[in-house]
Amino acid sequence: MYGAILGDIVGSPYEFDFNNYKAKDFPLFGRRSEFTDDTVMTLAVAKALLDTCGQDDAAIRAALVRQMQQLGRAYPDKGYGAHFNGWLYEAAPRPYNSYGNGSAMRVSSAAWLAKDMTESLHLARLTAQVTHDHPEGIKGAQATAAAVFLARTGHDKAEIKAYVEREFGYDLSRTCDEIRPTYHHVEICQETVPQAITAFLESRDFEDALCTSVSLGGDSDTLAAITGSIAEAFYGVPEELRQECRKRLTPELSEILRRWESVLYNEKICGRI
Repeated sequence: MYGAILGDIVGSPYEFDFNNYKAKDFPLFGRRSEFTDDTVMTLAVAKALLDTCGQDDAAIRAALVRQMQQLGRAYPDKGYGAHFNGWLYEAAPRPYNSYGNGSAMRVSSAAWLAKDMTESLHLARLTAQVTHDHPEGIKGAQATAAAVFLARTGHDKAEIKAYVEREFGYDLSRTCDEIRPTYHHVEICQETVPQAITAFLESRDFEDALCTSVSLGGDSDTLAAITGSIAEAFYGVPEELRQECRKRLTPELSEILRRWESVLYNEKICGRI
């Protein structure tokens, strides 16, 4: 999850069209670099999935709602969209037919927990459906999870691109240089996920992936969170960036990340990896 969180933090100062910086020569961290709703929900989803390993879909959905509401309410000023913010405080929350890019930015843990692509796509669907039950919202989450799963299981960039184009119908033919001049802030999966994947495909290493995605402009923190989640699975994350990430989280959020690392590196995720 470091990739998604670091992407969020690195992209946060440049979110919205008036803050966009359409070049790659910027410092990764500055005084305005902070985690946003993308990080909070990424960690909430991960905690829910860890808590429900081996349980049925109903239990997973219930845990997703519970953890997303608990952490969302604990961090109320992190930039949630209006519909989602309302959902956080509902007594009996229901999905609201969203195809916003929130489903894609929070999904990465599903791909790490899955034993195969089928399970990765299924878990991604579950994480999306509690709020983003529109087909495009689900597709954005599944395409991101698929790219992460392929990256972490040794597939090359050509294979990842071909799979996403074939299975999800996203157009990945445009280069970042072609996207960048006219790209603007938009918060839907259809206009975020393909661009984020393209930024990963053109990157040279993890840091370059974050810089490339932010340089496109638009919803830069979410774009970089999606790119970063794939880049982490493909390149790994340098230790100095892991340390910087941990420094910028609260103790509560750091503990969820610590638990995730412990489980992941001890190969105890449901006995699957």
